[in-house]
Amino acid sequence: MPGPLQISGSVSVPEAELHWRFSRSSGPGGQGVNTTDSRVELGFDLGATDAFGPVLKARALERLGPRLVNGVITIAASEFRSQLRNREAAETRLARLLREAIAPPPKKRRPTKPSRGAVERRITAKKQRSDLKRLRRDI
Repeated sequence: MPGPLQISGSVSVPEAELHWRFSRSSGPGGQGVNTTDSRVELGFDLGATDAFGPVLKARALERLGPRLVNGVITIAASEFRSQLRNREAAETRLARLLREAIAPPPKKRRPTKPSRGAVERRITAKKQRSDLKRLRRDI
């Protein structure tokens, strides 16, 4: 867990840019739920980071715009009873979110038309169906 957060092969976020907050979690946990700070909030200032190049940073800011509050993205994890497992879950979620945000846009689809054989098969199938229904009719 300590060390930079690896986003992709060449992109990582330094540990110093990750901000952790811990609080008491709701839900199951018995008597320990009231005494342990197992809920984790992981914050990352996307607007001020130097971990991404200008192109990747602009792409991430555009795609994550609605989730940002003053340029900071926050991930909360409280599904586990252990603070360590919640920290791992928050890091995994942040890495996946940033990986998707900096991914290059998909290639444009080149429109194609159906092949002549596909058109002929479709027409033949329609004629067979039409003939079948015509044979059912009363004359």
